[in-house]
Amino acid sequence: MSPLANIATEVPPAETIDYKSIAMLSAAHLTDDINQGVVPAMLPFFIASNHLTYAAAAGLILAQTLSSSVMQPLFGLLADWRPSPWLIPVGLGFAGIGVALSGLAPTYALIFAAIAVSGLGISAFHPEAARRVRYLSGSRQATTMSFFTVGGMAGFAIGPLIITPVLIEFGTRGSIILALPVLLMAVAVTHQLPRLAAAHASASIENGSRSLVDAPEQWGDFIRLTVVVIFRSMVFFGLNTFIPLYWSHVLGGTKSGGGFALTTLLAAVTAGTLLGGRMADRYGRKIVIVVSLAALAPLMFCLLSLHSLIGAALLLVPVGIALSASNSVVVVMAQEYLPNRVGLAAGVTLGLSMTIGGLMMPLFGSIADHHGLRTALLLLALIPALSCAVSMTLHEPGTPR
Repeated sequence: MSPLANIATEVPPAETIDYKSIAMLSAAHLTDDINQGVVPAMLPFFIASNHLTYAAAAGLILAQTLSSSVMQPLFGLLADWRPSPWLIPVGLGFAGIGVALSGLAPTYALIFAAIAVSGLGISAFHPEAARRVRYLSGSRQATTMSFFTVGGMAGFAIGPLIITPVLIEFGTRGSIILALPVLLMAVAVTHQLPRLAAAHASASIENGSRSLVDAPEQWGDFIRLTVVVIFRSMVFFGLNTFIPLYWSHVLGGTKSGGGFALTTLLAAVTAGTLLGGRMADRYGRKIVIVVSLAALAPLMFCLLSLHSLIGAALLLVPVGIALSASNSVVVVMAQEYLPNRVGLAAGVTLGLSMTIGGLMMPLFGSIADHHGLRTALLLLALIPALSCAVSMTLHEPGTPR
């Protein structure tokens, strides 16, 4: 019996879903992305303790955003060239330790460097972790990728809840607590590295309905899908940025009500991510993307036509579901378009494309300053229609062209 065959017997075959390993990677994703969520919450404390300007504080967000997102495709290429499951615990360690040390740094330059290091750790973690989720997912790859995606969303959301009371009590030096969860999770992942590493060999041997390697690559579809992700991320960042402001300045609600509205939207986004993954495995990738984007534009126009706070709050639920139904689907679809470069595919869809969408927010902020929030959101509501038109040109992965 060959050595590869021995490896294959030690891990579940490709058609079997390794829920234990996927749960661990989802928990690792949560732990990793806590370090993205805490930085915005730390800015007021950095400003107070280091006498930073608003521009300097915003520069810290830029440091993490660029290092955590722009670098992801490069780490994806590295993982594709030489499978590197060790990047998962190492990335976790750098993600947490960088932010933890930022609170101890005595100068702005060192704070900036520490947060940039954290971003590099986040960037190293995502492509390799997403590759492993794919290899462990059997025939339900969109469903399991949705679990992984929601793990990251949860981490981003709870980060401020964890760090804010600590910083209030201990000041910026309290950030050292952030090193603890990532180090514990890194140890747990390291313990499971042999199983995660063997998953690739098993997936290659026990090929199921979808070939994972040595398949034709569909670069044209991948590029168009990347455009879809950029458009959709613009809508996500736009709603995330402007809904609380729209709630209080246009609808006449309270600031706390605006926070509740944003929480409602993000809760719907979580539900939509899980629902979309399940639907994609049952009905196909393309149909979920096209239908969700086709529904999003009219839902947003309906939202902007309402003057009732209760009606607007209720409509945020289907808006959030339609916005997020393709969250995990686009990652899996990108990996299926580039079956020999699944790390690169994950790096682009999880990192770079989302960042490009976020970088467009100053433009919409300028529109809101000069023409009002409603006008900015109305323009934002047109983007899903453009994204839907592009998505209709996509081919279902693996189908004849």
